[in-house]
Amino acid sequence: MYKIGFIGAGNMGEALIRGILKANLAAPKEIIVTDISRERLLDLGERYGIVGAGNNSDVAAQSEVIILAVKPQIMSDILKEISQGVNESTLLISIAAGIKLSLLRACLPDGGRIIRVMPNTPVLVLEGMTAICTDGADEDDLKKVEQIFSAVGRTVVVRESMIDAVTGLSGSGPAYVAIMVEALTDGGVLMGLPRKVSQELALQTVLGTIRLLMDAHHHPAALKDMVSSPGGTTIHGIYALEKGGLRASLMEAIKMAAMRSKELGEEESTRSGH
Repeated sequence: MYKIGFIGAGNMGEALIRGILKANLAAPKEIIVTDISRERLLDLGERYGIVGAGNNSDVAAQSEVIILAVKPQIMSDILKEISQGVNESTLLISIAAGIKLSLLRACLPDGGRIIRVMPNTPVLVLEGMTAICTDGADEDDLKKVEQIFSAVGRTVVVRESMIDAVTGLSGSGPAYVAIMVEALTDGGVLMGLPRKVSQELALQTVLGTIRLLMDAHHHPAALKDMVSSPGGTTIHGIYALEKGGLRASLMEAIKMAAMRSKELGEEESTRSGH
């Protein structure tokens, strides 16, 4: 166990706290948190038994691992505020979208250990996907980060140059899946199913399909072929999807989201002067 500090305690921060405690990576008294809302700190303290800090500098001074869970627009100010409390034994983990490792390093003393991560919204139910990138962190640091984010889902290590693509796929992906579930539900309603029944069918179908792909290690195309009998209902449905360009639309969505992620990162770097 080691002391973990959170600067920012929004939904993502709370999900990480819950995952860390569930995985026994730290005891409640080993987690120190600060947030702009005093009421938020009191609420988290009551629910999880964690320690609320007076300010960001206190978190930096008392933590071995610091998770920066703040908005990108205030990251530079936060880093300047905590820089005096950060030393070579401190590991900083940033979950701020668009903030590059070079910008983080430029705002901290030399020798700081920094890792950038990109989690997605399903971490809120401990089923997230987190991409991790570093600029030379050692194996122990990487292992700590993988342990923390494995407590809220799965992790993958990528080069920082891939982060925009990660954002377009897993970062924005939950919205695409939600739209598909909504469309499946609407299709059921169109064909006469009550909406509640149709939505339950759609949700469980998606959930079961994902579990089958992950646990049985089927290739998506192989599972599609298993369900598609010659001249049957499924192949007729697939024909409609292909005719409507579903694959190309999803690929284009990922491309557009990734391009926008890159633009936002460049805008933030320009704004911060790095």
